[in-house]
Amino acid sequence: MNSELDGGTSRVADRRDGLVYVLPDRVELAVRVALATGRPLLLRGEPGSGKSSLAAYVARQRGWRYYELVVTSKTQPRDLLWSFDTVRRLADAQAETLLGDADYVEPGMLWWAYDPDSARRRGMPEGLTPTRPPVEPMAEVNRDRHAKRSVLLIDEIDKADPDVPNGLLVPLGSNEFTVAETGFTVRKTGSQLVVITTNEERELPQAFLRRCVVVALTAPDEDGLVEIARQHTIVERKWTKRDAELAAAVAHQLGVARTEARQRALRPPSTAEFLDAFRACGELGIGVADEAWSDLRDFVLLKRGEDVSA
Repeated sequence: MNSELDGGTSRVADRRDGLVYVLPDRVELAVRVALATGRPLLLRGEPGSGKSSLAAYVARQRGWRYYELVVTSKTQPRDLLWSFDTVRRLADAQAETLLGDADYVEPGMLWWAYDPDSARRRGMPEGLTPTRPPVEPMAEVNRDRHAKRSVLLIDEIDKADPDVPNGLLVPLGSNEFTVAETGFTVRKTGSQLVVITTNEERELPQAFLRRCVVVALTAPDEDGLVEIARQHTIVERKWTKRDAELAAAVAHQLGVARTEARQRALRPPSTAEFLDAFRACGELGIGVADEAWSDLRDFVLLKRGEDVSA
């Protein structure tokens, strides 16, 4: 799979192509409520619970454009809106090749999601073309998708400083923002769904939470895990009786491992780790009754690197 989520069907450790997602009714309703209210959808849940995969799935199913930004500790609120290349502008000024201010504006992901037409012009008036057209993110993925409807994923917002969610209150609440260097106002056109995820490593500001539709992704039961394994498998090949039996056995072992992890004050294994264990067992021909399962369980589910048998 290439970096632009081309929908390839090779084994994907963390699927972000939107091909597969088992969408619970409650979460589907939350998506619809977010769209009806025009509010961002905040997904809570353990790491590996599938939060980051939902946005791409919704975009693909609806034929909407898709954008994403993975938040880090260095992310600033304006990174989602726009940036201004002051270094290039200074170099051009020294070389006496200075362009208009708009030529140094780089649209952020929220700008592309709100209004791709003005983003391609860097905010210049209609009919004008920037000297250097911006590089459109996810262009290949979005080539045949709806021009006025989009899904934006803001992933792991809790990794950022509280200034980030606070700084997004106005752009997300009013559906517009103004580029300081040029005075151009970016306004939302069409329909957009903004999906924000949090692992709850840091508490989010109450003012931000009030402006979101919030839903928690809960851990699926054993039948749900088997269905998730089936959906991921049928993208690549036929689902067999052996697959079903293996998935059920690994799903049961996941529950056992989650209980043990809590008792040992370890992070409980997630749905993503269940899929890793299921894939590894299938690929290597290992069953949960085999001697090798104990080590595989430690490697993939409990993440215990030490040799506990010594």
